[in-house]
Amino acid sequence: MRLILVLFLTIFLFGFTSGQEADRPLVVASASIFADLAEVISGGLVEVSMVVPIGGDPHIYEPTPADVRLVAGADLILVNGLTFEGWMNELIENSGTRGRKVIITQGIQPIESEEYENSSDPHAWMDASNGITYAANVRDALIQIDPENAEVYRFNAGLYQQQVRDLDSYIQSRIAEVPESSRVLITSHDAFRYYGRRYGIRVEAALGTSTDAEVRTDDVARLTNIIRESGVKAIFVESTINPKLIRQIATDNNVIIGGYLYADSLGDSLSPAPTYLEMLRYNTDVVVAGLLGQSEDIGIGAGPSTLEQSVLLGFILAVMLGAFFFMVYKLNGN
Repeated sequence: MRLILVLFLTIFLFGFTSGQEADRPLVVASASIFADLAEVISGGLVEVSMVVPIGGDPHIYEPTPADVRLVAGADLILVNGLTFEGWMNELIENSGTRGRKVIITQGIQPIESEEYENSSDPHAWMDASNGITYAANVRDALIQIDPENAEVYRFNAGLYQQQVRDLDSYIQSRIAEVPESSRVLITSHDAFRYYGRRYGIRVEAALGTSTDAEVRTDDVARLTNIIRESGVKAIFVESTINPKLIRQIATDNNVIIGGYLYADSLGDSLSPAPTYLEMLRYNTDVVVAGLLGQSEDIGIGAGPSTLEQSVLLGFILAVMLGAFFFMVYKLNGN
């Protein structure tokens, strides 16, 4: 009798929990950074998913049939806008979703492109002070689809915004450690313009604000001149971009690659940047260490060192000699 009662209660509770899960609104964010904001501010009251997986490049992402199904079932769709994920509008339209689409950069003053008319730099989250506006927009969007939990979303957003303010102050204090003449940040693509404007760093990149652009010879020459004129000790690669070009520039100019930076995607749970706040803090620590000459080359894209090449060559020769003498032994034995 007791066993039957336990089984009944287990089935009842499981069904009740499953019903609760199914009843949670589905929030779909275009990329991992915005999904993280929704996770924190919602406090688990909604189900959060993302279109572009962690480590993916939102600039050049190609949606899949699974993405169409995901967006079709969404109650809320969070989009950065500012030309960041141009494919998202078509995905939403093709999905036939009835979910509410919200542009979460509303209220942020964009940096306009100097080359292309009516085009803005989309990487507004790289300025921590803009994170306050992102959080407010996510909060308001959650309240629109789930007004019964409005106070929870306001409370969580308020706590989060204070954490963002603290982080903003931390970044300012860390960058102040670098002499002004050395505040030159050279990266793979132009994702740090907001960061540079907020914290007083000159930002230069091999690619423009979108990673689908092609590198030109004069871009490489420009970066070479900047490295030589500024005397910077390190340049940086980004987690979603092939490091080959930056490695070549570093090698040609005898500087190091001071570390990976995260810009268009968070890292996974085992990385140093699994959340938005941790991403900006980690990026700052890496940049400061590199510009102060306190970091070592991360070795990405460098290929084997001279010592490693010598060891590998010696191993190959030893195997070849061993095979030769084995063959001689077998022939003589026969």
